[in-house]
Amino acid sequence: MNKQITVLYFAQIAEQLGIRQESWDWPENANVDQWLQNLYQRHPITATIRGRLKVAVNQQYANAHTLIQAGDEVAVFEPVTGG
Repeated sequence: MNKQITVLYFAQIAEQLGIRQESWDWPENANVDQWLQNLYQRHPITATIRGRLKVAVNQQYANAHTLIQAGDEVAVFEPVTGG
């Protein structure tokens, strides 16, 4: 049975994709690295900035090994600098 996750896009990524939020079917637990591979396939333009993307799961910064489970909120963004 597929469950869903909520994916949030911020700043330039949201502008490039033309969306700020979408729901993904998420059939099982997977880590951030696996989720990013899905992102690159779903939205190929994100692959062009793959080294710069940051991910948060449930409003907590995540690393490649952080698990994403059905019902989670996943945010993807580029780091920003202040000055």
